[in-house]
Amino acid sequence: MTARREKTFLLARPEARVLDWIARRLPRWVMPDHLTALGVLAALGIAAAYLLSNQDPVWLWAASGLLVVHWLGDSLDGTLARVRRSERPRYGYYLDHLVDAIATAVIGVGLGLSPYMLLATGLVLVIAYLVLSINTYLETHALGVFSLGYGRLGPTEARVGLVALNTALALGVAPVVAGLSVLDVAVLGVAGAMIVALVVRAFRNLRELARLEPAQTAP
Repeated sequence: MTARREKTFLLARPEARVLDWIARRLPRWVMPDHLTALGVLAALGIAAAYLLSNQDPVWLWAASGLLVVHWLGDSLDGTLARVRRSERPRYGYYLDHLVDAIATAVIGVGLGLSPYMLLATGLVLVIAYLVLSINTYLETHALGVFSLGYGRLGPTEARVGLVALNTALALGVAPVVAGLSVLDVAVLGVAGAMIVALVVRAFRNLRELARLEPAQTAP
């Protein structure tokens, strides 16, 4: 809540400028909680669009549009609070990350119920994301640094990648590799990269914590 925020992902700086520009132009009646609710509704809509893509792939375009809405709701609520100097650190920290977990689970299940990805693959993605999130929260309290991404990739890049995959699938570009769709292969690759990033980061964190708190030798 009072930890130093660290953004290293590719789109962090342009995203911050865009969000700040939007936040300063929103009408006064729009509150951060309204944007949080918008993000939740968008996540539900994304899951529904993926489910409806069983009937018509045109719903993939709706899923992509709702990913943009989800980005706005998920990313703009905190920016709006900071611009208006109305932050509620503990409330915002708790609500934001609770909503993130729910939204990720909903979208992952929705993907798994689409005709383009196995449900097991969607659940693997959800589990990998939640494990990385838990590590981020542990870092916040153990090291005093709240890092909003792993390396050069963060949630915004993940959304951009998903929109690109949606576009490819909607246009009929859906090769099958070893019985898996392109979305299965991409998501499993991403999940694998997430686990590797977690191992690297955990090793780095433990080395730093060991330096700060060296083991005591027996007298």
